[in-house]
Parts: sequence; C-alpha cells; structure tokens
Amino acid sequence: MPLLPHQFWQTIDPAGSHDAAPSVGFADSYPATLPDGSQLLLPIRVLPGDGTKAVASLIINQASFAVEDAISAALAELLRAYAPDVIIGVPTLGLPLANNVARRLGHARMVALGTSRKFWYRDELSAPLSSITSPNQQKTIYLDPRSLPLLDGKRIVVVDDVISSGTSMSAVLQLLKTAAIDPVAIGCAMLQGTRWQTDLRDWRDRVVAPLASPRLEKAGNDHWQVEGTAVA
Repeated sequence: MPLLPHQFWQTIDPAGSHDAAPSVGFADSYPATLPDGSQLLLPIRVLPGDGTKAVASLIINQASFAVEDAISAALAELLRAYAPDVIIGVPTLGLPLANNVARRLGHARMVALGTSRKFWYRDELSAPLSSITSPNQQKTIYLDPRSLPLLDGKRIVVVDDVISSGTSMSAVLQLLKTAAIDPVAIGCAMLQGTRWQTDLRDWRDRVVAPLASPRLEKAGNDHWQVEGTAVA
C-alpha cells in the first residue's frame, strides 16, 4: 500500500524490503539503501519544468528520530576515517544532521553556518547560495567571525543534508576558502544523482554519504525510471 505524504522518512526497513530495480519502474517512491543493507523509502518529487524529471526526496527534519539517528550513525562512521576536529553544519537541513554527527564523534559542539545576517557579521565572510529545491530563492550564507578561533588549524568536515547539483556546497567551500579554511572532507545524508561531481570534481574522493539516489525521468507507463535508462 502506498505511503501517505506524512508517512515517509519514518521507518528504516530491513534489507530486501523493497525492489531497488523494478522492471516497470518506480511508482511514487524510491528505496535508498544504507551501508548495512537496510532501506529507507523516499518519496519521488517532480522537479520544476515540464514534469518529466524528478528526484527522490529526503527532508531530514521531517524524519523520525530513529531515521535521523540511523543516518547520522552511518555518516559518523564514514567520517571517522578523516579524524575531524570540528564539524561545520550547513543551513538549514544540514544543521540537525551535523549536530547529531558531531555528538556521535564525541565533539562538545559543532559550528553552524547561517543564512540570517547578524549585525556583527562581515560581508567578506559571506557567499550567495541557491539550491534545486528553492530555485527562485537567492540566499546568502555567512560564517560567524566569532567562530574563526574554533576552526583555526583544525581538521574540518562540512556536513549538509543532500548534495544534488553541488552548487550549494561549492558556495560553502568558497566561503570557507575566504577564511583560509580547507576542509578535509564533505559529508551528507544523501547524494542525489551525479551532477554534483562536476562542481565538486576536486572533492569526489572526499565526499561521503550513507545514502544515494539517482535522478529520475518519466517512463512511458506513468512510472519513473533512472535517468538515462529504459524500463520494460
């Protein structure tokens, strides 16, 4: 039985619960797989345009605590190899994930970037920001100058919720570069498609995520198929 909109992101299902490659394509959801083989069913969201392209959606702050914890635990394990001293969280949805991951790595705190300007922020520690989920909303991302002492000389990992086109993360990296901060890795809950590999081509081997989902396109049977493939 199909899930209702509010029922997505609430449970982690055992391995093999959902067909990851159905011959007829995907109807309204896509099963993403965690490193241990368990699955998270994601709703398919149609992208703006002609209605023929879509992505599998993850909204981490609408997930159950159990799902957030499972994703955060898996991401923390992937990041341990980089021995980060500080986790930087990207707003908005990267912040709860970064908080959870930092706790699991034994950190006392994390450093949050912001999109709401405080009066003590400085223009040189800012960058324009956009994403595929909010294509008409141009934001500015800021690094609080009071956070700089926490980052100086540290091994930094940047954490966001989903990386899709790579545009948002590129803006974050440019912002950090202006502050002479060179992260050792990037972590996210889910990699969405492969387009991010263009903007983040110098980071491909330092981007980790416990989940991955493909870009989707409309199939002839009113289902969705992985972009560039064909269903029976």
